[in-house]
Amino acid sequence: MKIEFSASSRKAQGTGASRRLRNTGRTPGIVYGGGEPTLIDLDHNSLYHLLRKEIFHASVLTMELDGKKEQVLLRDFHMHPFRQQVQHIDLQRVEKNKKIHMKVPLHFINAEISPGVKVSGGVVSHVMNDLDIICLPDDLPEFIEVDLSSLTLTHSVHVADLKLPKGVGVAGHGNIGAGVVATVQIPRGAVEAAAATAVATDAAAAPAADAKAAAKPAAKPAAGAAAAKPAAAAKPAAAKPAAKK
Repeated sequence: MKIEFSASSRKAQGTGASRRLRNTGRTPGIVYGGGEPTLIDLDHNSLYHLLRKEIFHASVLTMELDGKKEQVLLRDFHMHPFRQQVQHIDLQRVEKNKKIHMKVPLHFINAEISPGVKVSGGVVSHVMNDLDIICLPDDLPEFIEVDLSSLTLTHSVHVADLKLPKGVGVAGHGNIGAGVVATVQIPRGAVEAAAATAVATDAAAAPAADAKAAAKPAAKPAAGAAAAKPAAAAKPAAAKPAAKK
């Protein structure tokens, strides 16, 4: 899908000139790269709706500037702090044979059929939502798919696992391939609920065990044991005859 829009070059610059432009429904901007920077302005409403489209942020765009078409990339834009108003936009010209760096969105698919979700009841956590890539303008993808169909519980999808389109590489330095893109984990609330249930079960089982132990009869004496005989009563001493006088 190609995106086209129109812009006009402008001469006036500065805070006052930009404010006057915005008051007339135009948005100031600049185009740089491939020559001298050019000051431009665009229709605000058209630009605002274009910025709401994901493809506008990760595609080679066609800009018609004063009747001449140019290939550009969106590099930056600034919004009003609390109004729905685009304050400024930065665009970069594209050179057909020069590689570009872009952030492209990641589209996650098949999460609902992954073993970690379907079998283990886990939840997918998206660690990355976009990826910084390097490629020629003609090879720039609108997005990159992340297939989660084989993702199991507590395991992750890494950058090295992604299937990149032909001519597209990951930008950056170091061990980029080890970066985590998505993972499946048991929700923290479910873990806490399971722990609370286990504690409650143990607490309920303890009184029952005590009652069962108290209900057991006393142990019987061992068979063949001789019964204890009562001690013989002491005999009174015989009285001696009185001595004769």
